[in-house]
Amino acid sequence: MAFSLSSLAPRLAERLGGPLPGHEAHLRMAPRYPARQADLSVDTRDCREAGVLVLLRPDDAAPCVVLTVRRDHLPDHAGQISFPGGRREPDESLSGTALREAEEEIDLSPASVDVLGALTPLFIPPSNFCVHPFVGHAPSTASLRPTDAEVGRILRVPLAHLLDPATRTTETRPLNGADVDVPYYDVAGHTVWGATAMMLAEFLAVVRDATGAAE
Repeated sequence: MAFSLSSLAPRLAERLGGPLPGHEAHLRMAPRYPARQADLSVDTRDCREAGVLVLLRPDDAAPCVVLTVRRDHLPDHAGQISFPGGRREPDESLSGTALREAEEEIDLSPASVDVLGALTPLFIPPSNFCVHPFVGHAPSTASLRPTDAEVGRILRVPLAHLLDPATRTTETRPLNGADVDVPYYDVAGHTVWGATAMMLAEFLAVVRDATGAAE
């Protein structure tokens, strides 16, 4: 299904104002081991709070989603794919965190972003973060660039590619001492899995609801 960002944005804002797909969507892309499947909610958590931005931008007039690639030399999570975002600062709103971090990481002006709404928060056990995703769109085609020491590359992934069922697959990985089936999105040769894939799954469910796109 072809759609422009200008027509998609108001539909997404309306859909985000209603009940969200929530953890049911997260579970589609969660690693298949019981502890992770039962441990998604941020409710009653004594956790660190973070905000991330699920950013839509035009690419050749079609919507694309912006992701970042961590540098390969980092001691933690080297090469992994994520949304722009990070830890909340004192007296800062979570949406403000997402916008500030996006500016720091990919040189995105907060004033250029229209925040359409929030997705369901997700608990990340290894880091003890409660992550709050926000969906935004930036109509400008101004270039983005890595402006943080941890960001190696910026990916602009066509939304149509992410909505294609063939993009989603599964592999077996060793996790917590066991071989676990791990769903992931194959994005330009990059493996998008874990919390990023789980949040992306809910976002794509919202897009499908808003547009009638088939799954």
